[in-house]
Amino acid sequence: MTPSTADHAQMSVEEFEQLARSAPETVTLEFINGKLEVKPVPDQIHGAIVMWLLRQCMQHRPELALYPEQGLQVETYRGGRARADGALAPLDHFVGQTGEWAAPDGVLMTVEVTSHDSDTDRRDRVEKRDGYAAAGIPVYLLIDRDAEKLVVYTDPHKGEYRNRTSHAYGDAVALPAPVDITLDTDKLKDYAL
Repeated sequence: MTPSTADHAQMSVEEFEQLARSAPETVTLEFINGKLEVKPVPDQIHGAIVMWLLRQCMQHRPELALYPEQGLQVETYRGGRARADGALAPLDHFVGQTGEWAAPDGVLMTVEVTSHDSDTDRRDRVEKRDGYAAAGIPVYLLIDRDAEKLVVYTDPHKGEYRNRTSHAYGDAVALPAPVDITLDTDKLKDYAL
């Protein structure tokens, strides 16, 4: 687990939220591990992968929704702010929550699709994973475009996921409870590098 930098954060959560509200539409900001992060604008393949997953979730669990680009309060004591590529939760789960950054309670799974930038290793494979674990989100699905794999993290405990499984594009990927969806990942081969 990455040590928290909340004791010496670059700014307060309130300052970050004010900055994020005034950022231009072409920039997406996150506040992870006490640091300001700039999330790159996704490419078309990234969007196609998120849409592929959204359709699979709708087909298997129509009572759930995969909310793209959902802002979530993450990390211990909700000190971080992450914009998940997808957050799986019951339909209308976020209705009634105010502001851009929702509490993670009730979110069944978060999803990140790696981008081709220099920060994706640290951001998607480490910091966001640990933030989602600290928030108690039961399943974290990382679609790793570089490795052409889906990595499923489960069983969050004390800021870490205790279980990790890795699956190649084309494998049937069983996402455990509370998600209970088996993904047919053959289509992802069409999106490979």
